[in-house]
Amino acid sequence: MPVSVKNLSEVFGKDVFTNRGAFCGRVVDLRLNLQKFRLQSIVLDVAKGSFLAGVVGNKKGVVVPYTYVDSVGDVVIIKHITT
Repeated sequence: MPVSVKNLSEVFGKDVFTNRGAFCGRVVDLRLNLQKFRLQSIVLDVAKGSFLAGVVGNKKGVVVPYTYVDSVGDVVIIKHITT
């Protein structure tokens, strides 16, 4: 799925929600595969008390594979993660 932004830098700081509306945190970094010129994953700063914090145990810097990203716009929507 192509990213619908002009620059990858526009993704930094965007809020991240699951496709069920649960807030997860904010994008703090991107991992790129420069050999294939593809976005490999996004790194989230998980918000305390958020849905994702409950799943990963309040860890920071959670790496979400780009295959879990549904869309990028005003916010980033990822697939809902279950335990």
